[in-house]
Amino acid sequence: MKSVPAKRKPALWEAFVPIVAMAILLGGGYGILQLPVEILLICSSVIAGLMALRLGYTWKDIEAGIIDSIAKAMPAQMIIIVVGVMIASWIACGSIPMLIDFGLSIVSPSLFLVTACIVCGIISLLTGTAYGTAGTVGIAFIGIAQGMGIPLAPAAGAIVAGSYLGDKISPFAASVNLASAAVRCNVIDTIQHLLWTTLPAYLIGLVVYWIAGSQFAIHNVSTEKIALIQGALRTNFSYHWLLLLPPAIVLFLTFRRKPAIPGMLISSAVALLLASLLQGKSLVAGMEYCVSGYKATTSMAEVNQLLSRGGLQEMMKISLLAFCAFAFAGIVQKAGMLDLLLEKILRYAKTTALLIASGVAAALTTALVTGSAYLSVLIPGELFAPAFKAKGLAAKNLARATQEAHSIVPIVPWAIAGVYMTGTLGVSTWQYAPWAVFNYIGFLVPLFYGWIGFSVAPLKSDDETLSGS
Repeated sequence: MKSVPAKRKPALWEAFVPIVAMAILLGGGYGILQLPVEILLICSSVIAGLMALRLGYTWKDIEAGIIDSIAKAMPAQMIIIVVGVMIASWIACGSIPMLIDFGLSIVSPSLFLVTACIVCGIISLLTGTAYGTAGTVGIAFIGIAQGMGIPLAPAAGAIVAGSYLGDKISPFAASVNLASAAVRCNVIDTIQHLLWTTLPAYLIGLVVYWIAGSQFAIHNVSTEKIALIQGALRTNFSYHWLLLLPPAIVLFLTFRRKPAIPGMLISSAVALLLASLLQGKSLVAGMEYCVSGYKATTSMAEVNQLLSRGGLQEMMKISLLAFCAFAFAGIVQKAGMLDLLLEKILRYAKTTALLIASGVAAALTTALVTGSAYLSVLIPGELFAPAFKAKGLAAKNLARATQEAHSIVPIVPWAIAGVYMTGTLGVSTWQYAPWAVFNYIGFLVPLFYGWIGFSVAPLKSDDETLSGS
């Protein structure tokens, strides 16, 4: 019988090779040469696979790692696909056009970024979903920005930042529950501990948006163009208070902590019915929109570009890229490369400040390598939890560190969140990333607190799943 080569742990340089290769391929190939990111991710996966073979892993092992990585991402993938159906149905029935029209009438250019961030923040807190917030209210704000002549990069950045407020501290958000489960602490305690770091970062972002927004007020906003956009919307869509039902259904069911996907499907079904009753669209046409996306045919090219989106096919492009990214993540995890990097980070954590910094660094590393928000809280949480306990620190410190760090995923171009935001808002990750202030300021706050010894909770109880521990 043919002997199977023994698997061995990677050396440090072997663990770094796939990571560096991916950084070079994506930074140079995608960031500079604008090559297809899917091919670059496949090339990165090939390099990671070759290194795994060198370590004694077989193709079956590599395949199992890829499948396991993709399987972990499927819940998020399913939500993204259903969001595509919801976007198309909300546009077809007139809900999103009506919200855009209303926003153009009341939102001031100087306060647009602040308003967009606050409104998206409130919606995400109520629903716990950044994807749903950006895919519905976010699209409306992008339309308002286009109508007012506000640059789309800062507009998208403010929308993304607001959408991720709830992802961090909403009790309905999956990530904060996962972060608490990974370190085995009470989720309410985690949220209360997060407020000390999340709110300052969010307020800093609002100040930046207020200052930047004052510059927009200097420019002459064309009231004529706004009137033309509103005229195009009103000519092609009939408004009625019933058009508030689709978003109201999602908000109500999510607030009642019902599963997200059934709620979105119910909302989409109601939207298709309203499209038939109020807009004269046949149910067959509505179903086609849900598959291929809504195709606007107004008198203005800008309005057509804004409203021609959604559908299963558009979201499947996002899923394709995500599969390529998770293939790479599955290989480096299966071969132990990621674990080695995180262990090296942990080895140098001798003080409380360094331990907290290590937790943040591990979450950032996982987010950059895997592009997964969930893995960036699960893996460092499980790995670092014993070290925090041995140091006499409450587990919620680690949960907060990973939560603050994981919010960079929507500004990582190859992460599923970054791809989704780009596809939904129509603005590239590279363009809006500098304006998503909340997403990259957040992880600096726990680092600062750890350094000065502020808001660092000591360990009180062995069972930290109990409230108040």
